[in-house]
Amino acid sequence: MIQFYFLSVLFNAFTGFILFTGDGESSLEERLRLPVNNEIFRLVLGILAMITGLLKLLSSVQGDIPVIGDLIPALAGLVTGFILIYSYYDEHAASPAEGAFRNFGGAVLRNKKWIGLAAMAAAVLHFLFPQALLL
Repeated sequence: MIQFYFLSVLFNAFTGFILFTGDGESSLEERLRLPVNNEIFRLVLGILAMITGLLKLLSSVQGDIPVIGDLIPALAGLVTGFILIYSYYDEHAASPAEGAFRNFGGAVLRNKKWIGLAAMAAAVLHFLFPQALLL
């Protein structure tokens, strides 16, 4: 569906930008009046990105190969959404996560700049080449 295509590009670009720029002040916040440093905004954006990524896997644009045709943008949405949700959980949890989940979450948070850059690249490529395989 075209709606999920648009939402995928939008959420991948926003979440990728937020992860890439980190917690510092950004010109996007000043120009668009978006509260990118607000933790609730990030949590909601993460949830929406994960939902859109999941729905992107389940639906396809007409003439595209199901699942494989939108694999990279869907995975980018799922991963960036997970990072935003996990970072919120990590800051607000009464007891910290333990074991393998903590190790995995910590490794993902350490590499969030690279994941953000990859999500922005997926959004741009998905926008420019809508019929490309995997994009």
